[in-house]
Amino acid sequence: MILNRRHFVHSLAAVTAAIPTTRVWADTSSIPAVTVGGKQITLGASDIKDLRGSLRGKLLLSQDDGYDTARRLWNPMFDRHPALIAQCAGSEDVARVVAFARAHDLLTAVRGGGHSLSGQSACDGGLMIDLSVMKDIAIDTQRRVGRAQGGVLLGELDRKTQAVGLVTTLGTATDTGIAGLTLGGGMGRMMRRYGLACDNLQSVEVVTADGRIRRASENENADLFWAVRGGGGNFGVVTSFEYRLHPLKEKVLDGGRAYPFSKARELLDLVAELGERAPDDLTLGVELLNLTAAESPHPSRVAVLDVTYLGKPEEGMRLLEPFRKLGTPLDDQIRSMTYLEAQGAAGTAPIAVPGKGGGHPEYLKTGFLHGTPAAFFDELVRGVKEVPDSQMMVVEWAQMGGAVGRVAPEATSYWGRTATHNLIIETEWKDRGEDQSHIKAARAVWATVEKFTDGFYVNTEPGADDKRVRGTYGGNYERLQELKKKYDPTNLFRLNANIRPKTA
Repeated sequence: MILNRRHFVHSLAAVTAAIPTTRVWADTSSIPAVTVGGKQITLGASDIKDLRGSLRGKLLLSQDDGYDTARRLWNPMFDRHPALIAQCAGSEDVARVVAFARAHDLLTAVRGGGHSLSGQSACDGGLMIDLSVMKDIAIDTQRRVGRAQGGVLLGELDRKTQAVGLVTTLGTATDTGIAGLTLGGGMGRMMRRYGLACDNLQSVEVVTADGRIRRASENENADLFWAVRGGGGNFGVVTSFEYRLHPLKEKVLDGGRAYPFSKARELLDLVAELGERAPDDLTLGVELLNLTAAESPHPSRVAVLDVTYLGKPEEGMRLLEPFRKLGTPLDDQIRSMTYLEAQGAAGTAPIAVPGKGGGHPEYLKTGFLHGTPAAFFDELVRGVKEVPDSQMMVVEWAQMGGAVGRVAPEATSYWGRTATHNLIIETEWKDRGEDQSHIKAARAVWATVEKFTDGFYVNTEPGADDKRVRGTYGGNYERLQELKKKYDPTNLFRLNANIRPKTA
C-alpha cells in the first residue's frame, strides 16, 4: 500500500535473511532573517517581544530550549534552521503569526504533522508556523462527522474514529499529519470505496494571507473550499478539518506477499489484469524492492504484492486465487486484521511524533499513470534490475480508481481523477555523505519511466518546477491561479507545490 512498505520490509528482511551547528546569536536584541525573495533582513527585539507576548503558544528562537527538536522534520534529508518557530496554540495564534510574516515579508513554512517528505515544512532563515500542539479531536457519532485540528496525526484520528466504529480516508503511515495529507488530496486504504481524504471534507477553518480566520465549506467561501481540496498549502494555513465518517467495525484483509524478483513481470501483469475488474473494496499494488545489507542479512531484489480488501476477509482471499500461479511466495503476510493494525495505529503506545526521532533520509519521485502499458512494465523492471546492489530502492505502483475516479476533475482542485495508478520511486539511506549517490540512483530509475506519467502526487516530491505543477493541476490550474491572486496575492505561502498568483 502507498508509502507503507516500511512495516513490511523489516519483517521481510528476516525472511530474505554532518549536521550544521545551530547558531546562537550573542546579540539577542535582534536576529537575522530571510524574506520571501531571499533578502537578508533584521528583526528587531521589540517586534519579537510583541509577537511573543501576543501568543498563547510559544515563540522559539535558535537559543531557546525546544528549538532544535521543533525544527526537525520526519525526513532528515531536510535539515533546516528557521529564524523563528511559532508553536501556535490555536487559530488566533496562527492569525497573529501570519500577520507578522506578511508585515515583515518573511519566508514562511507551515508544519502540520511534520512528516514532510517534500521537506517544505521548514525553511532556513524564515518563519516556521508549527501546528504540532494543536491536537483537539471531536467525534459526532450522530452526524458521523469528525473534527480535528491541524497538528493531529492520522494515527491519532484513526484511534478516535475507530473507537466508535467509524473511519475516513487517511494515509497509510500512522505518523503522517492529517493537514498536508488532506490538502494534497489524501490517498489511503479507504479511497477506492469512499474517495480521497479531501473528498470527505465537509468544512475547514483557514487562516488566509491577510490574517483573517475563515470557515470554508460548500456554502461558505465555496471557492476557497474548492481550492484547498487538492491545492495543497497554497491558500492559507488550515487549522481544522471536518471529515465525513463512515461505519467500519469489521476486520480487513491487508498485507504483502513477497516473490522472487524473477516473478516481477508476471506479477505486474496479473495485478493489472485483476485490477481492471476489481471491486471498490479491493486495492492492489506492486512493490519492487532492492534490499541491501542495511535492511536484510541476505540482500536481494524481491517483488511484493500489496493487498487491502475491505469486505469479508475470506472473500478477499478468494479474489487472490489467481496469484497461486506465481508459485510459493518467499513470505506471506496477507491476513485478517483490524483497521488500526493495518494502519499501524493499534495498541496503546503513543503515535510517533515526526521530528522527534524521525527516520532515515529519503528521496522520492512520483507520477500518475493512465493505464498499464506493457512497455512501462518492461522499463520498470529493467530500471530496478540496474540499480546498484549498494542502493536501497523501493518502487511502488499502487492502484487508484474506484470512488476517486467517479468525482469530476473540476469538482475539486484535485485534477488527477482519471489516473489508474500512482507510481512512487523511493530511496532511503543512513549516511548523509551518500545523499547524491542515492538521489542519482532514484533519478536513473525515474528517467526510464517518466514518459509514461502525467502529473504527480504533490504531498511527496521536493522541488517540483512550474511545468510539473501545471501538468498536475491540468484544466484547474488557471482557476487556481485566480484564487491564489484573491487569497494570497504576494505568494506568502509558496513552500509547497506552488501555484503562482495570476498576473495581468
